[in-house]
Amino acid sequence: MASSILSGADNFKLLSGISPSGSPFLGSELNLKCLPQKGFVNFRATRTLRPTKCSLSASRPASQPRFIQHKKEAFWFYRFLSIVYDHVINPGHWTEDMRDEALEPAELHTRNLQVVDVGGGTGFTTLGIVKHVDAKNVTIIDQSPHQLAKARQKEPLKECKILEGDAEDLPFPTDTFDRYISAGSIEYWPDPQRGIKEAYRVLTIGGVACVIGPVYPTFWLSRFFADVWMLFPKEEEYIEWFKKAGFTQVKLKRIGPKWYRGVRRHGLIMGCSVTGVKPYAGESPLQLGPKVEDVSKPVNPFVFLMRFLLGIMAASYYVLVPIYMWLKDQIVPKGQPI
Repeated sequence: MASSILSGADNFKLLSGISPSGSPFLGSELNLKCLPQKGFVNFRATRTLRPTKCSLSASRPASQPRFIQHKKEAFWFYRFLSIVYDHVINPGHWTEDMRDEALEPAELHTRNLQVVDVGGGTGFTTLGIVKHVDAKNVTIIDQSPHQLAKARQKEPLKECKILEGDAEDLPFPTDTFDRYISAGSIEYWPDPQRGIKEAYRVLTIGGVACVIGPVYPTFWLSRFFADVWMLFPKEEEYIEWFKKAGFTQVKLKRIGPKWYRGVRRHGLIMGCSVTGVKPYAGESPLQLGPKVEDVSKPVNPFVFLMRFLLGIMAASYYVLVPIYMWLKDQIVPKGQPI
């Protein structure tokens, strides 16, 4: 499967850092389009990291939530999607091979690790976790009781702790878990930076956070539907969120369905696995203001319904994309770009 591990985005300026070969450099501009498809770029020993404007496209900022990015809309979206999630959505966007590849950077090397799966949903990602960690040491948390009901039905997850909760306000003490995993959840967080900050807080010193999520498309029609549906972060946004929260050794690994042949222009529901290490005990050094979304406030039913329906229409486009890419993979001879 085509994948690459890189640390960052399509355009970053580093005033001081480490080159891919390990040699220091100064005053260089790093553009990942010039790098090979596979390899590492680590931001160790960087003293100044200044993200620049992405040249690929102008997406809606994360401060303007998409139609299925509010918690209440996501709740009802998954109320219906949970019925077919494992059988319709996962085969096109989140296969077992992709899952296992995305979890590799999380370093699940010991069975007695304490792991939390945030936004664990139906437990599909958790099934990959319990291959390496005892189920009794794994906690699944999600805001959707309908998704969690599916997780409870899976025999390998019977010993897992399963809780309802909010990724931006986790109900755990500081310095609790050795690993934090979140797959297919960040796109529904009204405030992604707050969720990453919470990941830092609940990890023990030296713990690893692994966030797996979508990547922003470059094709114009896919960009339109992405901005209507949910949050599709750019790669540099993931890196920025992790570094602002206080994580070190931040890396990003590209993933995707094998029949895409590495194509990323349409965006991917599961397009990258981002990891970082917590260097110090305690809470994140990042200070944030009040939460972006107050779920206790009343919602205009008409506005809610319109946003919900428009979001579902946009989501339908991304049900068709993997089918379209699969057909192209069948028709176009191997070795040729699609």
